[in-house]
Amino acid sequence: MQSQEDANRAAFIEEAQDLLAELETALLELEAQPDDRDLVARVFRAMHTIKGSGAMFGFDDIAHFTHDVETVFDKVRNGEMPVTRQLLDLTLASRDHIARLLQCAVSGEAPDLSHAAAITGSLRALVPATPASPDGTAAGPDAANAECPSEPEEPCPPCARTWRVRFRPVPSILFSGANPLSLLDELRDLGGAQVFPHFSDVPGLEDLQPELCHLWWDVLLSTESDEAAIRDVFLFVEDDADIDIRLVDDARIVDDAAYKRLGEILIERGDVSADDLHRVLDEQRPLGRLLTDAGVVPPERVDAALAEQQTVRTMRQSRDKESAAREDSGASIRVAASKLDFLVDLVGELVIVQAQLSQAAHQRSDPGLLGLVEELERLSDELRDTTLGIRMLPIGTTFSKFRRLVRDLSAELGKDVELVTLGGETELDKTVIERLGDPLVHCLRNSLDHGVEAPDVRAAAGKPRTGTVTLSAAHAGGEVLITIADDGAGIDPVRVLEIARRRGVIAQDVELPPREAMELIFAAGFSTADKVTSVSGRGVGMDVVKRSIEALRGRIELDSAVGKGTALTIRLPLTLAIIDGLQVLVGGESYVIPLNHVEECAEHATPSSGEGRQRIINLRGEIVPYIRLRELFSSSGPPPAIEQVVVVDAQGSRFGLVVDCVVGEHQTVIKSLGRIYKDVPGISGATIKGDGSMALILDVPGLVQLAADQPPRWPGALATAHGGSA
Repeated sequence: MQSQEDANRAAFIEEAQDLLAELETALLELEAQPDDRDLVARVFRAMHTIKGSGAMFGFDDIAHFTHDVETVFDKVRNGEMPVTRQLLDLTLASRDHIARLLQCAVSGEAPDLSHAAAITGSLRALVPATPASPDGTAAGPDAANAECPSEPEEPCPPCARTWRVRFRPVPSILFSGANPLSLLDELRDLGGAQVFPHFSDVPGLEDLQPELCHLWWDVLLSTESDEAAIRDVFLFVEDDADIDIRLVDDARIVDDAAYKRLGEILIERGDVSADDLHRVLDEQRPLGRLLTDAGVVPPERVDAALAEQQTVRTMRQSRDKESAAREDSGASIRVAASKLDFLVDLVGELVIVQAQLSQAAHQRSDPGLLGLVEELERLSDELRDTTLGIRMLPIGTTFSKFRRLVRDLSAELGKDVELVTLGGETELDKTVIERLGDPLVHCLRNSLDHGVEAPDVRAAAGKPRTGTVTLSAAHAGGEVLITIADDGAGIDPVRVLEIARRRGVIAQDVELPPREAMELIFAAGFSTADKVTSVSGRGVGMDVVKRSIEALRGRIELDSAVGKGTALTIRLPLTLAIIDGLQVLVGGESYVIPLNHVEECAEHATPSSGEGRQRIINLRGEIVPYIRLRELFSSSGPPPAIEQVVVVDAQGSRFGLVVDCVVGEHQTVIKSLGRIYKDVPGISGATIKGDGSMALILDVPGLVQLAADQPPRWPGALATAHGGSA
């Protein structure tokens, strides 16, 4: 069984990884917008949270290293240092070192201390020299290490905001390894803090348990940090403490009115009731003294309220800005991906059972049972949509990871390349996103290495010296289109054909049209590189990319123009779990056509006598080619007198699929065909029907492409997969 300490350390590692991703994103954005103070604050906040949480859970090496980096970057936050490329390079290297320290903590390996010292030394060298202080000592980066006094004589400068923080831990908080005093020190690091301990809950000596925490605190915090940064201090003790954070003064807002009266503050803080206040006020003595003498509130709470009143009054007298409360941020919870996957599997099984119940109810023709089945179908549809919606994530989180790749790789290649991302809000199934990372990395590396030219070459061709790689995503029906486009040299089909012949990819006498010639870059072992580099040139990559995309039930398309650039478009399904489909019959066997491809259905009275597998019909004045699935699947038995044509959209064109009968819509839980039949052309998977039998799911674009090619080589394999005979 995992101990609480191990669970806390695991939570910190997971949270730190998210913070490192946020840190990298903010640093890369800061490179493009070096004067953005919000980005500087994001960087500082991420480092500060990693430092504080690391110290709390025993990751001292991470805390110490991050503190050194944070100290230097604080100079940027205070306007004492500019944001330069060298500073960003070192900060990114610091981020990578923190990631390695996390890996060492998990694996038990010893960290590289010399590397850390080299980074911090280089960072300190960037800090500008500081004039000597009046006592003859020089201020430097270590000056920021000095701790703020626990109770400053004067509040912080009037440019700061003042927060009231009430921290009331549960008595057993020490059992979880948390140290409340360390948390108070973390608050002091954010700005000027006045700490007021409360002793009213401390029992007598005979009842005192030293392992329990009986104290709680009020803190008046004057800081430039926002509420989120303050809450980050209590990130790992939220379940073990009552934490109330309220903005009591904001230097950005003008308000000439005096601050709240003492009684109003005490009522707002929950220290006294309105009835007690009015009762004591009737005695016409100083309120604080009256409340204390009446035993309504302990003296230290009155002192804390008076300090708050005086602090805010002083700060409002020195500025001309108005106060406003900040809205509470929404809450979210973290759920393990394995639990979500298990939930989706359960929903899939529920959909299958619901289909079985529906079929049984229709066979019995019981009106009451049919009503219940319809209600169950409605609920299962909503549950399916909600569950799959939870799995949908914006692809922008994946896109942001590539900024660092493009930045580092362009520097390594000696090229100036700008990465433009579009459509980051486009949502895609989390499983697809997880498996999409490596293919996109291959495509981006190829764009930078083979596509975008060197600056001098681009200038000679009349192009900007800085190349552009655009990574975009967009919805198209039931698919997501991801495009990697560059404005580089493009792909020369003549050269590709020549290299393919030289490398033995195709025979010497084979001639191909330009588009098919360009498709040869997806052949195994093919490479246009003149020499092997650390980036590419070994002939592995694009064939792997194509197989990876096809494994996701997607496809990849290539478009290129010599001298203008290349665009790779990846088409992917929204989800790999459950889809809506149209069930059809062909030769007595059931098939499912994904509903997102279906446009309409029509009758087809007589089969054409034309040659070939692709024929043409006139549909309300529109010429639509069609494919007879009976012929494509080599189905036995006579066709019906009247067949059905399912008109589908495939790659932007309309095609008809001639079937024996259209059964109706079918909620389809996608199942894999296994290793033997996973690569059958035109088939993307299988599903279980309500009667327990299997139906194959058709790959519409694959069918259209297959019908346009030579007669299929797989009818026997397909028949075997379906349980029949060839």
